Amino acid sequence: MATTSTGKAAPDRSLWADQVGDVATRSSLAGDRRADVAIVGAGYTGLWTAHSLLQADPALRVIIIEAEHVGAGASGLNGGWCVGEIAGGLSAAMVLAERRTGSTDGGARLTREIMSTVDEIGRVTQDEGIECNFTKGGVLRLARTAPQLARQQAEVAEHRYHGFGSNDIELLDADAATARLNATDVLGGMWYSAGARIHPARLVHGLAAAVERRGGEIVERTRATRISAGQPASVTTTNGTVTADVVVRAVEGFTSTLSGHRRTLLPFSSSMIATEPLPPEVWETIGLAARETFADDRRMVIYGQRTADDRIAFGGRGAPYRYGSKIIEDDGPQAIHDHITATLHQLLPATRDAAITHRWGGVLGIPRDWQPSVGIDRSSGLAWAGGFVGEGVAASNLAGRTAADLILERATDLVSLPWVDHVSPRWEPEPFRWLGVTTFLKLTAQADAAEQRTGRASRRGALADRVR
Repeated sequence: MATTSTGKAAPDRSLWADQVGDVATRSSLAGDRRADVAIVGAGYTGLWTAHSLLQADPALRVIIIEAEHVGAGASGLNGGWCVGEIAGGLSAAMVLAERRTGSTDGGARLTREIMSTVDEIGRVTQDEGIECNFTKGGVLRLARTAPQLARQQAEVAEHRYHGFGSNDIELLDADAATARLNATDVLGGMWYSAGARIHPARLVHGLAAAVERRGGEIVERTRATRISAGQPASVTTTNGTVTADVVVRAVEGFTSTLSGHRRTLLPFSSSMIATEPLPPEVWETIGLAARETFADDRRMVIYGQRTADDRIAFGGRGAPYRYGSKIIEDDGPQAIHDHITATLHQLLPATRDAAITHRWGGVLGIPRDWQPSVGIDRSSGLAWAGGFVGEGVAASNLAGRTAADLILERATDLVSLPWVDHVSPRWEPEPFRWLGVTTFLKLTAQADAAEQRTGRASRRGALADRVR
């Protein structure tokens, strides 16, 4: 267990859960049921899909099946970044579009759609009365080594080439970046407009309540074990079988727990800490006056936000992959949280005297090609959405709206986006999966260390990209 600066133990519990407090539990499934649409997973993806379906057709019988409770997975535990891009940004969207259509044209369209999704989430939270601290301050990514700065310059140039202006994405010099966030070793930075700070647990619980107000049903403590094709399709659970015209798989990092899906998505852990509320004089030193979410451009991802009560919630990757895609729902190794704390202190020295009050972890889902997707196989009655690689807060909304259009057979612009009906290859069987992921993590950490030490682009980084 982590300790605070005062020596008091920091709880192995998320800040978000503590601030939401006790929430009402819902009934479990009681025997076999029939629905029009059954959704497996009461996280953002499943809830946004249900919300969109019921907006379009309030008469639909929609049931959401949840193994634990609403927001038990990444949706209630994430870093609170609502960022308008898929993992890998515009470049990844271009690759996905070219693979799907032979042209990169759809990549820019997908990026613009997900950028506008940030505003759509803000609109819905206002309309539905969801108090989730939504604040659109954009995303600030610092460049703290020469290779990071070069990568940002190339990224902004790519956006410019595809028609994105300075209101969308902007390079910052060292002074401008430091004025926003007074971090160490700043050489420059990049500001991305399509980003908002949210309180993850308040969003997921508020969204669940909105779905129920519209007539959707959520059953908790009902673990799905198998999804089966058919007319109707079905979900086998620990408490009965649900049949439906369409079954939507929306369980992200927990996909590997379903029969036949051990190699569909890789479960991967990310870990977080939260400080005590920081006093105004510390914030005068740090910055983040616009409540920007923040990171730097190291390969081993870090992410942070200034919370509504003036804490820093800060996280990062680096937890080991567990052999066989095993999911252990704990808070991650002590060493990972210690490393995250040390990283925060190195990045923002003004936080060194602040108590660490919370530490926690969550599981995200990674497809073999690192490309998210949403789709439906109408002949089998099965639909899916996910594979967001940790950037699902905004993407899940767009995926949910798209899934609803596909289910209802509506010929909207969303159903022609390049991620629709994309199918990622399966992950390798063990032990090759463990060897590959472990090698990737080591290469990534070594690349960051080499670039920090030498100021030059690391060959290990390029090798890590090939391993991925």
